[in-house]
Amino acid sequence: VGHFVDAAGDPRSTGAVEVKWGVHAAGEERASWVRNDAATTLSLLVRGRFRLSFPDGDVLLGEEGDYVLWPPGTPHHWRAEAESIVLTVRWPSRPDDSVPVHAPETERER
Repeated sequence: VGHFVDAAGDPRSTGAVEVKWGVHAAGEERASWVRNDAATTLSLLVRGRFRLSFPDGDVLLGEEGDYVLWPPGTPHHWRAEAESIVLTVRWPSRPDDSVPVHAPETERER
């Protein structure tokens, strides 16, 4: 569901919300920092062990149903510590909303 569904008249094609079912192998990661300029993001662990890193610290999703929510403009990156399934919901859904950023100074570095 989201802006990227290209079929005219398909109810899954919307700019209001984006839903992603992510299947990640153990060790898979997005090592570079990114932020979403417009979207609020919710990531919910379905299965596995998944770590999200933010400038003020890490959040470990280790139990089924664990989730993290963050506002637009928040730098982040992630790593699957075990084979994981993560349901991610973003609103609104916009093309090119995810942009790379330089690694922010973290609390641990201050």
